[in-house]
Amino acid sequence: MSLRFSALLLAAAASFGTIAVAPAFAVVPNSASTVDTDASGLALQGYDPVAYFVDGQPEKGKADLKIDHGGATYYFASAKNMEAFKANPDAYLPQYGGFCAMGASFNHKFEGDPKVWRIVDNKLYVNFNPDVGHRWAQDIPANISRANDNWPQIKDKTPDQLQ
Repeated sequence: MSLRFSALLLAAAASFGTIAVAPAFAVVPNSASTVDTDASGLALQGYDPVAYFVDGQPEKGKADLKIDHGGATYYFASAKNMEAFKANPDAYLPQYGGFCAMGASFNHKFEGDPKVWRIVDNKLYVNFNPDVGHRWAQDIPANISRANDNWPQIKDKTPDQLQ
């Protein structure tokens, strides 16, 4: 994580009323990817995107149950979940490419933590850490509206380009 990006992240955390910063897990520095992945292209830190909807909780996927979609690799906990995704990926993909939903509402791309999640109107949203997730939940409709407005302009940019 670049020093500039770290400083931006700290400023955002402070504006959310917290200075607790979780370690980065996947954001690849200087990547303009529209999906939050690690250096190998793994999305959601290996969590199964379908499990949120069918199990009601995050569940780690298996490397032997995977699909490449939209420039990222998704792991699945079961063949059934993998087939559900294959049949309709848009139903299960995290919003904003798995980047932090609150960050997107503030016109930034921050690491999304797949353990800090919420389904709203049958869409999966992840946030940077529990404190940010709590802040996001205080006004979900407004935060989603802002993020939806911002995402088309920021999705193809690196985090450094958004400063």
